[in-house]
Amino acid sequence: MQTDRLNTKNDPSSIYIAGLVAVVGCDGTGKSTLTADLVKNLRTHWVTERRYLGLLSGEDGAKIRRLPVIGVWLERRLAAKSGKTQSMSSKSPALWAALIMYGFSLLRMANLRKVQRLAQSGVLVISDRYPQADVSGFYYDGPGIGVERATGWLMTRLAASERRLYQRMALYRPELIIRLDIDVDTAFSRKPDHSYEELRDKIAVMVKLHYNGARILDLDATAPYGEVLGKALDAISSVAGASQRRDKASS
Repeated sequence: MQTDRLNTKNDPSSIYIAGLVAVVGCDGTGKSTLTADLVKNLRTHWVTERRYLGLLSGEDGAKIRRLPVIGVWLERRLAAKSGKTQSMSSKSPALWAALIMYGFSLLRMANLRKVQRLAQSGVLVISDRYPQADVSGFYYDGPGIGVERATGWLMTRLAASERRLYQRMALYRPELIIRLDIDVDTAFSRKPDHSYEELRDKIAVMVKLHYNGARILDLDATAPYGEVLGKALDAISSVAGASQRRDKASS
């Protein structure tokens, strides 16, 4: 597991989004809790909003479970199907599933552009999760269909188109990415309903993602929560203050 560190390398070809901070990490790292607390604290200094840039949030799953009669069954069914379809070790998804996955990717792109416009309006945006193009798999916020496993002419074309979509999304570079690192045993103790192997795989992949050269702050999610929140707030306050100074200088 990595210790706290800051990567300041960046790619000048990226589309820089001042005022956008993304929190990423494996399940069990506390992304949802941290993003909510960051917004609550940062609103004392800046207009701040939280946005979700994954596919379906936990809140969405809760809404499905609350549907009368079929809610619990439907949510479990969708979760089971999603897990099998998203795994890159499984065979190519059925065409209908691939089309749905492509639709989700288009929706993610639309949400990213909304976040960009919100940040450009002067709002400090804290994002839970962020799309990337380094590794295929919705598990890692990458392309879902996967050119690596696509078969057939139509499926291959669809997968290639989706990959290009994620490559375009990856050009949108946040001002800061806060990546929460964790060991698999701690993650599993916090998320016992998740697959141990799946969590281990996510952890191994997440620490290798480059997010197109974005500025990345790696934090140890096993540290006391107050320390994690404090370090994240300090980092965001620093970049938000710098953005504010740049805006005043350009006005």
